[in-house]
Amino acid sequence: MDTAASPRVLVIGLDPRRVPGPWDPEPVVEAIEAGLARFAEHGVGVETCLIGLDGRDDVETVVVNALRAHAWECVTVGGGLRHSDDQVELLEQVVNLIRRHAPDAAIAFNSSPATTYEAAARWIE
Repeated sequence: MDTAASPRVLVIGLDPRRVPGPWDPEPVVEAIEAGLARFAEHGVGVETCLIGLDGRDDVETVVVNALRAHAWECVTVGGGLRHSDDQVELLEQVVNLIRRHAPDAAIAFNSSPATTYEAAARWIE
């Protein structure tokens, strides 16, 4: 999702369709889409950078490209990266990439896809 409005927010998280399971990713996909729709409701531009856990992504390249795409006011890190002990190293990598490549951006953390706008709004409004 991308809107032309400012300020610009980047949301970095896990791509639910590329997280190993057996599980149905569609409810999470729908929740992410609903959470991102709140940005448009408030006239705030947002883009996503979703990382797969299926080994097809060079995480550093994907995240750095997204961070360099715009001068972000806020980068929100999704709960999927934080709520799993298995993803601690990935979380550290993402946070350090944000620090290096978007040093002027606030860093926010949502508690669920539904709270993504609120997390960013704490820093942009």
